[in-house]
Amino acid sequence: MTLPALELLTTHRYDLTLAAPVWAHDLFAAYSWPVIALTGSRGDRIRALRPFRGSSGLLMTNSFGTALELRLAGVRAVGYARDGRWWLLQRAVAVDCNDHMVEYYWRLALALVSGAPPAPRDFRLSVSEPAQRRARQLLDAHHVDEPYMMLCPVAVGMHRGRDKSWDGFTRLSRDLLNRGIAVVAMPGPRETAAVRTALPDAIVLPESDLATFAAVVAGARGVVANDSGSGHLAAAVGAPLVSVFGVTEPEKTRPWGPRATVVGSGVGWPRYEEVSAAVEAMLVA
Repeated sequence: MTLPALELLTTHRYDLTLAAPVWAHDLFAAYSWPVIALTGSRGDRIRALRPFRGSSGLLMTNSFGTALELRLAGVRAVGYARDGRWWLLQRAVAVDCNDHMVEYYWRLALALVSGAPPAPRDFRLSVSEPAQRRARQLLDAHHVDEPYMMLCPVAVGMHRGRDKSWDGFTRLSRDLLNRGIAVVAMPGPRETAAVRTALPDAIVLPESDLATFAAVVAGARGVVANDSGSGHLAAAVGAPLVSVFGVTEPEKTRPWGPRATVVGSGVGWPRYEEVSAAVEAMLVA
């Protein structure tokens, strides 16, 4: 969801270097932005950032710790005034709690760019050609040679003590298979067991890098996902998506884009028939 903000800065001639977790290198493999992997201890991360002493840094995270690391590395940080860290920032931006997360990051970028329009209603994450080839090889190796539905039944973590995963994926998978529609899943790191439990009859691809996952998602006839990174990635690459909500707030974290349909709300899971109807409408479309 940071992508529109990053592209806005690029169009205004900012020379970007991304300092992020290791997975960002895969996610943005199709872009020219160098990625500095922030790993290890706090001291390791500060040393990785120190070559950028004196540069400006747009701090997309909200934590006190990340602001402290930029300050100790000598980077002049612009970020939201959250977690008591305003005094560590060169410029602290006031928080608007009504923003969707795409708008939240976009508004932060406006601290460095003047006169920009509102956040775009649609954007597209580019997928590298090597990732597309790896995806095709994976699908071929598992004999997926027809249009397929992709189900993403896992959502990592809890939200206010409640599970973020919808419990209807097993039934949905069997209903699709009974109609002759191929069902594919691709677990994230350490998710294979959970995916196989939720989708015992689906074609479960091996865990891979994030760029290959994005390419597999982009080739799907449609995607059904929880409110999770998988769902946001599906929307970003332009795949038709049904996003199932039950405990998190669609107003702030719904997938961003015209091909995403939200079912459910932040106060309760939808009935199975509601999700099934949304999937049917997606297939017809």
